[in-house]
Parts: sequence; C-alpha cells; structure tokens
Amino acid sequence: MANFDLMRRLAVAEGGKIILLVMDGLGGLPREQGGLTELETANTPNMDRLAREGSTGLSIPVTRGVAPGSGPAHLGLFGYDPLVYDIGRGVLEAIGIGLDVGQGDVAIRGNFCTVDASGNITDRRAGRIPTEEGEKRVELLKDIKLDGIDIQIAAGEGYRFAMVLRGDGLNDDVKDTDPQATGVPPLPAVASSPAAERTAALANQWLAATRERLAGHEPANMVTLRGFATDPNLPKYADVYKLKAACVATYPMYKGVSRLVGMKTIETDLHYSIQDEFDTVAEVWNDYNFVFCHVKYTDSRGEDGNFDAKVKVIEEVDAALPTLLNLNPAVMIVTGDHSTPATYRAHSWHPVPTLLWALGTHMTDRAQAFGERECMGGALGQFPAVDLMPMALAHAKRLVKYGA
Repeated sequence: MANFDLMRRLAVAEGGKIILLVMDGLGGLPREQGGLTELETANTPNMDRLAREGSTGLSIPVTRGVAPGSGPAHLGLFGYDPLVYDIGRGVLEAIGIGLDVGQGDVAIRGNFCTVDASGNITDRRAGRIPTEEGEKRVELLKDIKLDGIDIQIAAGEGYRFAMVLRGDGLNDDVKDTDPQATGVPPLPAVASSPAAERTAALANQWLAATRERLAGHEPANMVTLRGFATDPNLPKYADVYKLKAACVATYPMYKGVSRLVGMKTIETDLHYSIQDEFDTVAEVWNDYNFVFCHVKYTDSRGEDGNFDAKVKVIEEVDAALPTLLNLNPAVMIVTGDHSTPATYRAHSWHPVPTLLWALGTHMTDRAQAFGERECMGGALGQFPAVDLMPMALAHAKRLVKYGA
C-alpha cells in the first residue's frame, strides 16, 4: 500500500493537477477463444491516443487470484491496502447517501426483497423497484423504535437503503441476513462474537417490526440487512497526499468511500449521463487539484452478461473524453477498479488495464491502443493498485526526493 508516513514526508501542496477516471469493472475477457475483450472491441480513438502517448500496464486490485468487491477495489486505487482497511459496505452506503456515521455507530446496508406467504424469498431485489418506490417503503419504517437506540434510515438507489444505529454498546460483528438465494427465508441477524449479541438482537427486533410494516406492500414486502460496519477513521487525502480532492460519482457507495478518505463529493444525479459527469468535473476543476470521476455502467453491463452493451458504454466514455482532456491535467489516469467480464456476469480477479498520461514525466511504451493485450507489455508492468496514487503524485511532481 502507499506508505502513509512516507507520503506525508514527501508530498507537497504544489504541483500538477490529476484526474483519476475509473470505469467500474473495466477489465474483460473475449466472448470466444482468441477473440477480443470488450475494451479491445470498443472504438476508442481518444483512449488509444493516450495509450500511444502515455504509459500502460495492468493493476492488481487486491492480490493475484482474488476478485474484489467495489469498496475494497476503490480503496486500493486510492492507496489504502484493502487487506488492512477492511470496510463494511454498510458504512460506505450510509455515508454515500448522506447519513451521519459517528464513532461507535453501526451502519447497515439494506435491500428490499419479495417474500411469499410462507416467508420465503422469491426475489432478492424486489423486482428492482424504482427509487421512488423504495423511498415510499422507507417512510413506512422511519417510526420504528428500539429501546435506547437512535435510528437513521434513508433510501438509496432502487431497492437499496441504508440505516445507522446509534447507542451504547453497539458492535458491527454481525452476519448478513441475506441468504444469497431464493426459496428460503431471510436469515436472522447472528452475532459473530459476544460483543455483538446486543446489536444482533436489536437488528432482529427491527426486522420483526419491518415485516409487519411491509406486509401487503409487494413486491417490496420484506428486507435483508448486509454489511454491518463502523467508521474506520481512515487517513485523509489532505493529510497524506496534500491534495484538495473531489469526487464526481452517481452511486452512493462510491461517494461513501470517497468521503471516507476526505474527498468532497460533488452533487450529482443518478440519471446523469457520462457527458453530464464529465461536464461536472469541468465545472469544479478550478477548485480542486485532484478529481476522481466514476463511471458505473461498464460494471452493470458486465454483470448483466451483455458484452455489446459494455462495449457501448466504453465507447460513450471515449466520445466524451475530450471534455476532460481539454482541462489540461498534468496527469490523466484511465483505469477500472476491477474486471467484470460479460462472460462471467460477475467481478473477477483478472488484472485491470490502466493508462497513465503525463506529458513530460512519463515513459512511453509500445502500446498502440488501450486494451488488455496492449497493456500486458506496458511500461507500468503488472502492479498493485495501491501503488497508483504514489505514481500519480510523482508524475504530477508532487513528491520530493527521499533521503539525501
């Protein structure tokens, strides 16, 4: 990981400005043996030019062979070793949608689901209800009371919501209630340690009340709880890297992880197009020296198993890329947080194509286009994702020499 003590010593407040563009789940695989990946198939003249002019390589999100979740994968890109900073999804979702998570609070991510008359889950995502329907269900749950506990709850995107419990003696060592299957009932909240038994009991009381409130409100007539977590109190970008950093993202989880490391999250809408996001980066560019911009739908289309749709999203990013390039960043990084091959319909462990464009400070390589095979022989090599931030700072001339 980035050595934070070393970064504090070497990082300076002056230097070039950096854009980190992350296409979620960018990496892929051919849909037939010997074919092209989604990125290699896409028509990407702008990224191809950056690859020719810049340095390329493949990043390893966690460690070889390990498929990461989006939270750990982004922490790695930000320089935080996800094996050291293990953050539950609940705190990322809660902070991402604007809930306050203080020390000692337990944050939880929830999903609305559909259960039948026997209480068995028939749809783990409640038919992917629209956000406005999720908001209506959350209103039904806001007046549930637990003895000695303050409860915050807010709707997220679609079938998702987040909740924060505040009170004495809470602990996040509680197992998820999502069985990850249909045809079975939601699981009870179970403590994984004695310290969490009270929290698990409170969660089960809340779930019992929720079942009553949502009865008859199909398709979202029950919930599952996931990712019990507390605020990890991470080192912040301004302290470690001397950066004034901003995040432009549409989904709460990515806003959450950005806030945890001290980025300012810029107001966006879930319905923003890629061009809208890039225009937002341009609007705030003068106020920050580091901007992280996140594109979600490369990952979504990969998880859908839709190879062609993922190709189309990549092409949309490339078509809008001049908006970012016209800002003249000192360093432009284009990468993904992990791979989501459409052939897998899931996150995978495959290294992620990465390009670093920094005219005047980088070494060009033999890459003629931006794609997995071209990046295999790039100047960056295969590198741990946690090394990306130190490389970005160095190319922006934001690190002083180490030692005499």
